[in-house]
Amino acid sequence: MCTLSIKQNSVVTFHYTLKDDSGEVIDSSSGSEPLAYLHGHGQIVGGLERELEGRAVGDKLSVKVAAADGYGEYNKELVQKVPRRSLKGIANISVGMRLHAQTAAGARAVVVTHVAGDMVTLDGNHPLAGQNLNFDIEVTDVREPTEEELSHGHVHGPGGHHH
Repeated sequence: MCTLSIKQNSVVTFHYTLKDDSGEVIDSSSGSEPLAYLHGHGQIVGGLERELEGRAVGDKLSVKVAAADGYGEYNKELVQKVPRRSLKGIANISVGMRLHAQTAAGARAVVVTHVAGDMVTLDGNHPLAGQNLNFDIEVTDVREPTEEELSHGHVHGPGGHHH
């Protein structure tokens, strides 16, 4: 049997544990389905995708992805104070709320980080922006994509997209 290695358009399935620099677990597929993605289509962070290139089923690796190659550096320009009245139709605004804001660049997910009187601080950075990402990976499957997966640009079935 031929073992496929990960390359452009491979369907890759892997288990992962993601930790911050202090070793705190941020996310893990342990106890659930492994993650499936279409390689080379930007569906996982770029630094991890590059490290998986050429790997095969059974490979286990630890990968440190720098912030710039993960969710990006923290950008202070994505933090904005807005008047509460600009958040029409949202009652009881509180810290930690996740909202969608329309920006010049289109819709962006934001988090309420501070509420003081009539002013609300919104942060458009990804929650992991500015952090290194430390992955422990086990590649569980590599296969060729179906024509439908290629035309849709994502994996179908377990660990992937369901229509």
